[in-house]
Amino acid sequence: MSAERDALVEEVVSAWRPTGGEGGPRSHPAWHDLDASGRAEAYELSVRQRALEAALDPRGLSSTARAVLARIQGRREG
Repeated sequence: MSAERDALVEEVVSAWRPTGGEGGPRSHPAWHDLDASGRAEAYELSVRQRALEAALDPRGLSSTARAVLARIQGRREG
């Protein structure tokens, strides 16, 4: 694996997502730069990371769940 590919995978695994013109989430730009095996690796890593985040959160929420709830409640999570 190359350092560039590893960096792309790490970007995809993060909970941050860009928003579209109407404010809805879009896919991470790095996702499109990965090949099929890189996307599969990013998916597996994100599943494990979200489980760890939820285990550490007092409410059992992952960073993704917190971001979604913040959006529903009309506030920014950051």
